[in-house]
Amino acid sequence: MRVLVTGGAGYIGSHTVRFLIEAGHAVSVVDNLKHGYAHNVPDGLLHVLDVADTDALAERMRGCDAVVHFAALIGVGESTKLPELHFRNNLAGSISVVEAMVRAGVSNIVFSSTAAVYGETALDPIPESAPIAPSNPYGETKAMVERMLDWMDARRGIRSVRLRYFNACGAEPRFGIGEEHEPETHLIPLLFRAIDSGRPVTVFGDDYPTPDGTCIRDYVHVSDLASAHLAALDHLEKGGSTRAYNVGTGRGHSVFEVIRAVEEATGRKVPYFVGSRRDGDPPRLVADAGKLRAELGWSPRYLDLRETVRTAWDFERVRLARRAM
Repeated sequence: MRVLVTGGAGYIGSHTVRFLIEAGHAVSVVDNLKHGYAHNVPDGLLHVLDVADTDALAERMRGCDAVVHFAALIGVGESTKLPELHFRNNLAGSISVVEAMVRAGVSNIVFSSTAAVYGETALDPIPESAPIAPSNPYGETKAMVERMLDWMDARRGIRSVRLRYFNACGAEPRFGIGEEHEPETHLIPLLFRAIDSGRPVTVFGDDYPTPDGTCIRDYVHVSDLASAHLAALDHLEKGGSTRAYNVGTGRGHSVFEVIRAVEEATGRKVPYFVGSRRDGDPPRLVADAGKLRAELGWSPRYLDLRETVRTAWDFERVRLARRAM
């Protein structure tokens, strides 16, 4: 397929671009480089463009068979403080992407959604049938885009696969790319940076109703997320209907468990202190990804948290060496 990837210079997007190329797809990337890096994208594929520029985006889409849409802000904490920023980027940006698809005659899209659409559900693990009830503006923006895509299918014939990520982490050893968010918001690279700088990282609450009091999340390797996008595109290419799928391992790990895995990988202690809870953080989010396994034949390769953390640490050393040059 001829695939346009929005936000393809970012963390998950750049991994997916590499997987798409390996699978034989013809790929082009659009990214405004506010949060992505040109060095993440193979030569000749990157077009520096903001998805809010509908006219330019539609022109870039002409002749494409599908769009994989990553471009969005991802900070849950930031979204609680600056909700208008997230609605403008995530919702308005997605409206522009869909409008460009209509103009360009593209009828397939894989959308980067999130487990945050479920909010603080009591279901464990969480199936796709769980109520959509976001507890923060970030999750709300993704839920609104999902609802828009349902209408675009019904009224415009645009079929979509919405992949509801749980906690993305790790790095693909073959590609030399990984997490480089600025500012960084994800737990594992924050722990690495705390070790490097000596400045303690904040653990947001240790009084949750979990075994050790810290939040539990389903940490899914970025390479497994990338392979889920390939499965989603294959589904659409074969004429499959609009679907929503969870992407996770089905295993939950607490913040303190992740800290121990990082200490094991690095051989160093993580400096941290316990702070207050962060607004909008559910105590536990673990995926039921059985639907994705059954319908698209996807399964995660990385099930051991320690192995996943080791791949992230391998990239972190690359990042530090690059920074020192």
